[in-house]
Amino acid sequence: MKLLRDLDVSGKRVFVRADLDVPIDKPETINQKLETETASRLTNLKGTIDYLLRENAKQVVIGGHIDRPSGPDPQKSTKLLVEALSNILVREISFKEDLEGDASGEIVLLENLRFWEGETRNDFEFAKKLASFADVYVNEAFGNSHRGHASMVALPGILPHAAGLHLEEEVYMLTKVLQMPSRPFVAVVGGAKMETKLPLIEHLSKISHHVLIGGELPLEIEKSKRKFGENVVVAKLNDDKKDIDIESVHQFVKYIQSAKTVVWNGPMGLFEEGHETGTRSIAKSIVESGAFSIAGGGETAQFLEKEGLLSRFSFVSAGGGAMLELLAGKTLPGIAALE
Repeated sequence: MKLLRDLDVSGKRVFVRADLDVPIDKPETINQKLETETASRLTNLKGTIDYLLRENAKQVVIGGHIDRPSGPDPQKSTKLLVEALSNILVREISFKEDLEGDASGEIVLLENLRFWEGETRNDFEFAKKLASFADVYVNEAFGNSHRGHASMVALPGILPHAAGLHLEEEVYMLTKVLQMPSRPFVAVVGGAKMETKLPLIEHLSKISHHVLIGGELPLEIEKSKRKFGENVVVAKLNDDKKDIDIESVHQFVKYIQSAKTVVWNGPMGLFEEGHETGTRSIAKSIVESGAFSIAGGGETAQFLEKEGLLSRFSFVSAGGGAMLELLAGKTLPGIAALE
């Protein structure tokens, strides 16, 4: 993977593929929300932007997406992020809503790339339009690097390219866990969607001492009658099936307390409905274990933020699906494109 420090950016226009996919349910309150840790996908961008301008980049063009629009939608326009990004970067930002002509300004934010069909189809002609705004390309969108989209795959194939500073850290931290974790190594997997978590569970079970499974996954495992090895421990649930039971909490905490490395993705119960005993117990036991700890996934980060525990983890990944796929041993298209 080519790194930013090896890319010559002086006097050049730089296209930065950013991770702008933050929740916007009420656009009028976005700036208040983005003062919290929920804004990490945007604040993670600052190091790379500062570096590029310090290295005398002529212009920085930021591209990214919000949600999965079926076409142009003012409620999902990246224009809603201009003020928040300006505050985070402490610089004026110009907004460009079309892909015609030149972009003006030191930092330019493009409209939601998914407003154009060519983005998700990895269309080469669309990538060429994006390439017309830049001389070099930087990927700072780890959270979207498992998508084979035009701005992730086709575009770096056209321009000289490199990984952004935070993306480099994401890949380093997660690869370190896979290749040389301090042992004992314990993985905690919760949430739902067995089909997306299964590759992760199977891969981590080969390299970790224990994989602890909670959330809705025990129900899905029971229905599928799937069997795992002895080091995969599936929680029992409370009678209402909305949290892991106290016996499983004690069992999981025991394993975590002896760990030197812990990776966690997915809550243990429906904490948003008040069923948070299991998730809180796991979070606190990880922090108190003193282990090298990585957490990821939107719901997990949301809970840790609510509990004031985000900063107590060694690293919090900004990628949900990308984190799952990388830890499952898969090759991410957006990362492969940076070779």
